Amino acid sequence: MNKNQRVAIIGTGNIGTSIAEGLVQSGSFSAGAITLTRRKINLLDGMKAKGFIIEKDNTSAVKKSEVIVIAVEPQQIDRLLDQIGTLLKPGRHIVISVVSGVSISRITSKITKGVAVVRAMPNTAIAVRESITCIASDKTNEAAVALAESIFKTVGKTKVIDEEQMFAATALGACGVAFFLRAIRAASQGGIEIGFHADDALFIAAQTAKGAATLLLASEHHPEYEIDRVTTPRGCTIAGLNQMEHEGFSSALIKGLTVSAEKASKLYTGDKK
Repeated sequence: MNKNQRVAIIGTGNIGTSIAEGLVQSGSFSAGAITLTRRKINLLDGMKAKGFIIEKDNTSAVKKSEVIVIAVEPQQIDRLLDQIGTLLKPGRHIVISVVSGVSISRITSKITKGVAVVRAMPNTAIAVRESITCIASDKTNEAAVALAESIFKTVGKTKVIDEEQMFAATALGACGVAFFLRAIRAASQGGIEIGFHADDALFIAAQTAKGAATLLLASEHHPEYEIDRVTTPRGCTIAGLNQMEHEGFSSALIKGLTVSAEKASKLYTGDKK
């Protein structure tokens, strides 16, 4: 990754803002090297105060940058690519799309031939440098993949996957943040019911979840290995686990993931031309 490169994030909503903040927190980029655009530019006033360059004109942002992160809604990408496609130059620009459901072949068909395109699916934990970002390419742009990895590794972990797995990555990695947050919220509500004040219950639940995840990442054990270390015959842990399973805990989470993946596959339908 070249620190002299400039980044443009086109369509700076929640995920675009998270990417920008994470890149600056990593120390790899200064705020002044990152240009942010969106239609309602007043919503970026807070980012401007932090030193980011704010533009309403997407073409201007592209002209002054080398790494172009596209973070618009799926239904907006065709219009955007029609606007900036001919401005993208092979050998100079690399396009990283975090747009759900839009294939690399679709993007390359609407921009200058030969421009490297990579798809990436981070999550909002990128703002605190704890994202998992899944990355895919069309197998011809190894240098572009390496650049994308070098960028996103500064704000969490990365995993290179096949493009056909991107719908699954959207559900498990991106939507998954909300699923695990909902589980933490439920645990904190249970904590209140058994005697903790709300703030204490949420703190204990969140730290416990963090500890559980850290155990798995550090040990590379299967979850059941760590579960077995906590459960004892006729103990309180196994009693609680079995009750959750009786209530459909695992099946509900699995179903949520499959429904989200299916929904992700239908977010982009293409333009009507």
